[in-house]
Amino acid sequence: MKTSQIMTDGALAKKLQPVPPQVIVIDPTIQVKSGKLRTAAYARVSSDSDDQLNSFAAQVDHYTTLIGENEDWELVDIYADEGITGLRMDKRDDFQRLLRDCRKGKIDRILTKSISRFSRNTRECLQTIRELKSIGVTIYFEKENIDTGKISNEMLLTFFSGNAQQESVAISGSMRWSYQKRMKKGEFITCKAPFGYRLVEGTLQIHEQEAEIVLYVFHSYLNGKSKEEIADELTARGTPTRDKDGRWQYNTVDYMLKNERYMGDALIQKRYTTDTVPFQKKRNNGERDKYYLKYSHPPIVPPHIFEKAQELNRSRSIPAMSQRSAYPLSKRIRCGECGSLFKRKTCGGKTYWVCWNHTRSKDNCPVTQIPEPEIYEASLRLYHKLKQNYDRIITPMLEQLRELKRHRNLSNLQVAELNRQIAELTERNHVLNGLKSKGIIDSALFISQTGELNRKIRELKAEKNKLMETDEDDSVITETKSLIEILEDGPEQLEAFDESLFDSILEVITAESGERLKFKLINGLELAEPIERTVR
Repeated sequence: MKTSQIMTDGALAKKLQPVPPQVIVIDPTIQVKSGKLRTAAYARVSSDSDDQLNSFAAQVDHYTTLIGENEDWELVDIYADEGITGLRMDKRDDFQRLLRDCRKGKIDRILTKSISRFSRNTRECLQTIRELKSIGVTIYFEKENIDTGKISNEMLLTFFSGNAQQESVAISGSMRWSYQKRMKKGEFITCKAPFGYRLVEGTLQIHEQEAEIVLYVFHSYLNGKSKEEIADELTARGTPTRDKDGRWQYNTVDYMLKNERYMGDALIQKRYTTDTVPFQKKRNNGERDKYYLKYSHPPIVPPHIFEKAQELNRSRSIPAMSQRSAYPLSKRIRCGECGSLFKRKTCGGKTYWVCWNHTRSKDNCPVTQIPEPEIYEASLRLYHKLKQNYDRIITPMLEQLRELKRHRNLSNLQVAELNRQIAELTERNHVLNGLKSKGIIDSALFISQTGELNRKIRELKAEKNKLMETDEDDSVITETKSLIEILEDGPEQLEAFDESLFDSILEVITAESGERLKFKLINGLELAEPIERTVR
């Protein structure tokens, strides 16, 4: 552009008169919903006593009336969990259903008795409130008179939720103190009866049918059968297990043979609960006192038989060279390139594992040798990662597998029938809520009928869950459960490679290269671990 043109354009621009801005309003295409607030209520009560169960029915009555009397509110549903901790939201089924309905846009407002009933975990409570506020759902806490739709900061809410968490910690501490006191006096035996027993008014009583199976396990072991053979035999015979999956495992038989309860004694506090939130169950490796109670309950196995089993187990724990390899990694490492097994070799005072094909010719396979200590180190790193993170890796995997199993079970006619019955009873409950809110039936009749309906619904849900878990004989699910149990009971720190421990969790190691190993666990999960080369 020429200079003269620029000057001319600028001169013209100076002569232009400024035009005032104009605002054009574009009407919304999505209309904001008007009308009544879709309101839900959440209750959490203990199921330890009939009074508390009545309290649950009373809360249903209270919220039905409260919501029905407010012209601006419309009852969506009343969500309730019974006998479940307030510290873990993921353990409360109806609470999770409430959150799902909120996320689906079915609820505008939630009523609940107090922050402690909503959650006793400060962090989770605040996270949930923030999420619900972000999607337009407000919560009213009756006891504290807090409405999340009206508060601008979270200082007050943090205070109350912190108090709720502290209350839960105090309650848990009192319970632990009570258990500890009873342990010292020999009054506390267990909260859960092992296979072969039933817990009756705080004492272990022999279950005759299961006791026969326990005796069979001990006698079979003393007659020369291995733990694997016993487990396979019991599975083949269709011998029922405590969890109804119909599958016996090596670990189950091993635990049974080592459990002192079968000779009438009890070692108390093998596991303990941590003092801080979130509370966790841990294996007691000497951190807390243990208590040994002799003659605490009727024995299933005579003491001399039990002691013989312990002696045999100790002798079998020392493998004979003729029966197994002297090297823990023998036949456990495969080449990721050619599929050949790795063999052990020693060179210059150092030990390596190398692909069989590679030893014949480097042209046959490019995967180079790996020093044995570096394989052990990679195995230890893997174990510690699993130990510290199994609740974030393995446990969600188990839940996903179970969920897939449940989806497949939906085609089951029995499950479909139970779902129909549950839906029918739930609908009758909703009708009663409506009748009560309109004053057609009185409170006494409402509480009695809803109490009976809720009892039937719980029974049907329990039957449905039992039915859906019965078919859980899928090997992947079973092995995943076993893997979680092994990791829960395993040591926090391993200083050296533990052959028996790795045998129980590991199927095979694949050397993808000289720099990377892939570990296949007993449930099929594969995890890679790099080889950290040391200076040589």
